[in-house]
Amino acid sequence: MSLFRTELRRLAKRRFARWMTVGGLLVLAVVVAGMFLSNQKIGPDQWAEAERAADQQHQQQVYWAEQERANCERAKAAGERFYTTECDQISPPLREDFQAEWFLPSTFVFRDSFGEMLIPLAAILAMIGFVVGASFVGAEWSTGGMMNLLLWRPKRLTVLLTKLGALLTGLLALALPATVAWFGSMWLVADLRGSTERMTSGVWQSFLLTGLRGIVLALVAATVGFALASLGRHTAMALGGAIGVLVVGQVAIAMLLSMIQVRFLDAWLLPTYAYAWMTKQVELRDWRSCNASYTGECQPATLEITWQHSSALFTVGIVLVLGGAIWAMRRRDIN
Repeated sequence: MSLFRTELRRLAKRRFARWMTVGGLLVLAVVVAGMFLSNQKIGPDQWAEAERAADQQHQQQVYWAEQERANCERAKAAGERFYTTECDQISPPLREDFQAEWFLPSTFVFRDSFGEMLIPLAAILAMIGFVVGASFVGAEWSTGGMMNLLLWRPKRLTVLLTKLGALLTGLLALALPATVAWFGSMWLVADLRGSTERMTSGVWQSFLLTGLRGIVLALVAATVGFALASLGRHTAMALGGAIGVLVVGQVAIAMLLSMIQVRFLDAWLLPTYAYAWMTKQVELRDWRSCNASYTGECQPATLEITWQHSSALFTVGIVLVLGGAIWAMRRRDIN
């Protein structure tokens, strides 16, 4: 019997993996429902309502300006010095100052908004991959299943890497259709409650590459979770390590760097690199430095974090953590 197929079946039959997957997909479904309910398609009725709202706002501002000018004239006549300006300078705003676009309801424009909507998809898939990956191998160690498996197939690295391959294959089998469904559901939301105009081949290519980077991020998270749990021989090792690094460590680092006033503090935080990986580039600004432009404006110093920086960080992390798990598998006793 193939070890790989056995591990795939073992992964598919784990109740925790099933419920974790169902929970993640339900969260994505709630996001889609929220986007559908919170947006509207802009048509003649919405434009007419926006024009009425702009007119109403303009009339209110005209009324307030007239009232203020009347109060000013009375105060001047009574000799009061409450107003420092001339009363004739208090004039009502023009109707052109109130644009109907300001009063339009929220609408989902696929070209403008879908790129950002790929980030929560990648985050949910990464969370599923990390937790399921950690529990997949962690449970084997804590219940003694790993020892029994090694009696049947005594090649340690083959067993460990085959488990990892089965995990990544299973996650890929989930992530690909989930990403396709996300594209389709958001396109439907835009078609019914927004706009799908101005879509070109270049825009589609950009969205597809972003979706692919989201899948890669999920695979990286699954590999890290798997390797951490294998190092600690328990699921809690990976989950505790994630909490320690992402919550305690990142908050402590942020507070410390803020106190000592380190430039570009966000460059030391992991979420910055995950976001840069998805958006291709993040520009950090240091407002404490001021480079005066030719117009006299303050131009803060900037630092660009690109997806290349993120890929280098992910690669180093995987090499260290997975390499440590492989080294420990070869060196430590199995008992």
